Amino acid sequence: MADAPPYFAHASSFVDDGAVVGEGTKIWHFCHVMAGATIGRRCNIGQNVVVSPDVTIGDNVKIQNNVSVYTGVVLEDDVFCGPSMVFTNVANPRSHVSRRHEYLRTRVGRGATLGANCTVVCGHTVGRYAFIGAGAVVTRDVPDYALVVGNPARITGWMCECGVKIASGAQPPAQAQCSACASTYSFDGQSLIRHR
Repeated sequence: MADAPPYFAHASSFVDDGAVVGEGTKIWHFCHVMAGATIGRRCNIGQNVVVSPDVTIGDNVKIQNNVSVYTGVVLEDDVFCGPSMVFTNVANPRSHVSRRHEYLRTRVGRGATLGANCTVVCGHTVGRYAFIGAGAVVTRDVPDYALVVGNPARITGWMCECGVKIASGAQPPAQAQCSACASTYSFDGQSLIRHR
């Protein structure tokens, strides 16, 4: 008798041979993890999620219901994908034209939140601890810690690693402190830096 895998997959889900799933991960109802996909440890994969080949998902990632993670997407550790959010992997899809050799990479940095029903257009990077508002459409790179909303998504503020807004406006604050966890931040001219 074969050893049980170190993860949980609901009986209604399929994990193809050649997929790698880390210890303690939970894969819920009606999911499909395809060969060539890699999922880290302690992830929670909600109902009706598809993880395509050549996808890399880090540790402690939460993917809510009805999300398709397409080939070319990389989710770093601690990413949150809200319900029914959307990834793409082709910039100019046509049903009658095969563009599998044109898939564009999308990277989502550590700790980022992708709100419910948002869309991340392929070929872009969402920075570490960025926060994409519900329904936003990301059409360009998003800096670390930025809060973006709307269609197309625009920077309207800046977020703490704990998920609390630390500043408003499109420009990063010179100095900021989180009201919830007291972490401090400064802008070094290139990016927002967390100090503690």
